Amino acid sequence: MIKNYILDTNVMIHDPLCFYKFEDNHIIIPIICVEELDHLKKREGIVGYHARSAARELSNIRKTGSLSEGVKLENGGTLRIELNHMDFTSLPDGLDYNKNDTKILAVAKKLQEIYEPTQTILVTKDLYMAIKGDAIGLDIQDYQNDKVETDDLYRGYMDTEMYSKDIDAIYAGGLNVPKELEKTLFPNEFLHIKSLDRDGHEILARYDGDKIVPLKYQSEVSWGLVPINREQKMAYELLLNPDIHFVTISGGAGSGKTILATAVALQKVIEQGQYRKVVFVRPVVPAGNDIGYLPGTEEEKLRPWMGSFYDAIESLVDQKVLKKQKETIGKGRHMVYSEKPEFSVDDFIEQYRRFGVIETKTFTYMRGRTLTDALVIVDEAQEITPHLAKLMLTRAGFGSKFVFIGDPSDNQIDNVLVDAKSNGLVYTIEKMKPYPLTGHVTLKQVERSPLAKIAEQSM
Repeated sequence: MIKNYILDTNVMIHDPLCFYKFEDNHIIIPIICVEELDHLKKREGIVGYHARSAARELSNIRKTGSLSEGVKLENGGTLRIELNHMDFTSLPDGLDYNKNDTKILAVAKKLQEIYEPTQTILVTKDLYMAIKGDAIGLDIQDYQNDKVETDDLYRGYMDTEMYSKDIDAIYAGGLNVPKELEKTLFPNEFLHIKSLDRDGHEILARYDGDKIVPLKYQSEVSWGLVPINREQKMAYELLLNPDIHFVTISGGAGSGKTILATAVALQKVIEQGQYRKVVFVRPVVPAGNDIGYLPGTEEEKLRPWMGSFYDAIESLVDQKVLKKQKETIGKGRHMVYSEKPEFSVDDFIEQYRRFGVIETKTFTYMRGRTLTDALVIVDEAQEITPHLAKLMLTRAGFGSKFVFIGDPSDNQIDNVLVDAKSNGLVYTIEKMKPYPLTGHVTLKQVERSPLAKIAEQSM
């Protein structure tokens, strides 16, 4: 049965292509929502970019008809902008009639009465709008199109048991996938296999799309860093494998997401020259002023947002300095420091930035770019929308590798446009897992410090 869907502004900000996701139903946009888009278009970062994108899409649609009368969409539905029916008499006392949200509720409530018995649904991602709408008797829905449907997010590995002869076959070069696993394994999924008939006989392996094979890179050292648990070894396997072009790594605070990706990036770009440059990308989701209102150049504006990368690089370079000191002392040379050797991570990054080897960017500056021969790390990917995730991946040029890292739990998401099931990280994990060019792993153990481990588990 055909339904009426009234879209809140935040739905268009979340997905500027949402107009095509409601099948053959009627889409109604209150004129006040277009006014809000106009107000938001100058915002920096995700919100401004999506507001402009949604407006461009509405402009494309209006070329085929009148938005006030309704435009027929290719999927069979219609879209129109509602200019009337802002009737506050349908609302109870206590609401602030000066608020745009209240005006949208007034339109939705009146249209519900006019079109009854046709179901009229207000689609919003605003929790308070949903509460108020439900209280006045509206049908309320969250935008469902890009939500991950499963409660069990793909973690990238499984625990299983096999006979020792099968484990031996994996060590010898590869094992054909057993029939019971054929329909459950994804390319580049890992297996922790323990023997059914020999105690202590086990292996960490990977399904390469054809066979189950042993890991190749688990003992590699990148910029002085060695993986210290099984999930980190799996992450290294994905990060160091040149045939895997898109890697997602999720995990809680202190699990090693950023430092693992950064170590491999420095190794592959600075030490080995496998990629021309490393690009660190960070979504800007401000609690106060947007990045555009901060003083300075693009790099200076971004510096406060890039703390995780700076911390990772400082830790890695400190390790290399310490290792060099130990090697020098081991050769019989006497080295004494009265204080810590001077080192500035800002100087280190600036040196390589001048040569174009290191870039720090936010999504605002990515549109229209093609990143070739680059290793691109997107931090805090749980803060981006699926639309932005797609935008980022479509920047991939030849010879590039993209790495998305983040913690997709609700308490780590500051962006009101997304949640644990609709953010760009979980969306790409689920959508990209069937493809041989991609791989994912969830890091479980906190390796930052005993205090960080207790805080992650108990608070």
